[in-house]
Amino acid sequence: MDPFRFTIQARSGRARVGLLTTPHGRVETPLFMPVGTQGSVKGLLPKDLKAIGSQVLLANTYHLLLRPGPERVQALGGLHRFAGWDGPWLTDSGGFQVMSLGHLRRIDEEGVVFQSHLDGSLIRLTPERSIAIQEALGADFIMAFDECPPYPSSPEYLKASLERTLRWLERSLKAKTRPDQALFGIAQGGTDAGLRALSTRETLRFDLPGYAIGGLAVGETKEEMFPMVALSTEILPEAKPRYLMGVGHPEDLVAAMGLGVDLFDSVYPTRTGRFGSALVPEGRINLKNAQYLEDKRPLEEGCDCYACQTFSRAYIAHLVRAEEMLGGILLSLHNLRFLHRLTERAREAIRQGSYGAFAREFAERRFGKEIPPWFREAMAAGGHW
Repeated sequence: MDPFRFTIQARSGRARVGLLTTPHGRVETPLFMPVGTQGSVKGLLPKDLKAIGSQVLLANTYHLLLRPGPERVQALGGLHRFAGWDGPWLTDSGGFQVMSLGHLRRIDEEGVVFQSHLDGSLIRLTPERSIAIQEALGADFIMAFDECPPYPSSPEYLKASLERTLRWLERSLKAKTRPDQALFGIAQGGTDAGLRALSTRETLRFDLPGYAIGGLAVGETKEEMFPMVALSTEILPEAKPRYLMGVGHPEDLVAAMGLGVDLFDSVYPTRTGRFGSALVPEGRINLKNAQYLEDKRPLEEGCDCYACQTFSRAYIAHLVRAEEMLGGILLSLHNLRFLHRLTERAREAIRQGSYGAFAREFAERRFGKEIPPWFREAMAAGGHW
């Protein structure tokens, strides 16, 4: 029996609830995946992540290649045992670092040579090497090696890049040996609708277990981004999971879920927490501001996370000002729980056939009376407004 199965259980417009079966358990979609780049979600214990509703964790091939090394992780039981998370893992291929470390790398047809940001040593990463590393790490979901092009890029560069990414996808698939890992292909194309459609359709030729929408949330406006998400989900097959890479702002999740996206990841909630801010329905609050030093309320009224159930804004504001690590831990915990609660409520609204009402209520609290056109247009494209 195939260890990976995806079943759509409910729909509301283009939004859908799915059940995704993996070798390490079943998960409900749409879902948000906390980012544990180096095998750890900064400051948070695996048991606490499970308690707040985390279902899948994400780790990074490039960073784990540098330290502790994939062979060491494999010898110590793979990511599940090594990092103490027995649920599903997803590993990125290192393709995002092709963009984010653009000043430390050189691309050719064979792959990418990186200059390590740790010690300056040269590292060659190819599709074959990326897959071998991900197989050693043992994640449930692995990503084909790709290039995430920078924004903005010329149409000529985008086309050459996506064609190379397709060749790298073919090599990634040929290099794959483990049947207990699901390989996702990544469609690119930037914000060029023609190239985005071309990349998506060509990626579908490989008939993979799932597909990712890559190369977005890299500097473009939301007015540019969401037509690309809408276009992608129109082309991607209904019966396969869809993963929008690197997206974690609450309003982006609501808009993208409405267009039929199933999986998300981002460092945004934990990084925002470490910088002293909490996510709330109206946006976010900065606990460094003096107004919170005597605020007896929890970070968010009605939130069931440990931070909100136990501490006041005043106490967490004190921790942030005193640079106590507990401040960042509590804010990270809350921010992740905020996104998990958001996806939980979205799943319930989809089951009830009322995603449009859920999205409107969210938008009115988040934006007030001036709901931005990009959000309205995404909702309309998803069949909700």
